[in-house]
Amino acid sequence: MVKYQKISNEIRKRIADGYYSSDQPIPDEITLAKEFGCSRMTMKRALDILVSEGVLFRKRGHGTFIIKSCMQNTINVVDRETLGLSNLLKGKDVTSKVIKFEVKFPSEEVAEQLSIDRTTPVYEVIRLRIVDKEPYVIEQTYMPTTLLPGINETVLHSSVYKYITETLGLTIAGSHRKIRASKPTQLDQEYLECAPDDPVLEVEAVGFLNNGSPFEYSFSRHRYDKFVFTTVNIRR
Repeated sequence: MVKYQKISNEIRKRIADGYYSSDQPIPDEITLAKEFGCSRMTMKRALDILVSEGVLFRKRGHGTFIIKSCMQNTINVVDRETLGLSNLLKGKDVTSKVIKFEVKFPSEEVAEQLSIDRTTPVYEVIRLRIVDKEPYVIEQTYMPTTLLPGINETVLHSSVYKYITETLGLTIAGSHRKIRASKPTQLDQEYLECAPDDPVLEVEAVGFLNNGSPFEYSFSRHRYDKFVFTTVNIRR
């Protein structure tokens, strides 16, 4: 294992152990390079790994911060590629019904997950995703308006991820996900056409860009008869 990988592993362990405060930036590259006895370039490569994994994000002019969702004592599945439903189901007719769309100030929980303060406005979007005229998913999503300007109903009726990557020119790197079984809510029964005793598969996710910045915090509620989640564990 090369040196920058060893350093990356040690910093990852420190983060998991709570060695660094989650409310303050970690030490800068020069300070860490001195501590680990390496060049600044080696330290940058070590930190780049953690940024690409969604463990850290860089905030220009402020430093490098820990993404708090990666510190929770749960198993997170980090996909190699985050596609979005439209790309995932290419060849099928995927449409959206916008149930709610507004700009608001975030709750404490939303602000924490998106690594923003509570004075930064967010979009709150609830969409029903329909595949070949059948309801598949209800998505409740929060996104910072400052990071993703220009989202409107036209974008929401198409692919938000396509707008982010092609129109805004940003690169989506991945997400931290928690998958759980849930009972159907009134909204599920109304829009997903669930029976009161049908299970619903809920995915709570924090999506992040290739610089580590969280760009969305979402809850996707899936019909149990339409989805299978498969993970592949690759030993490195």
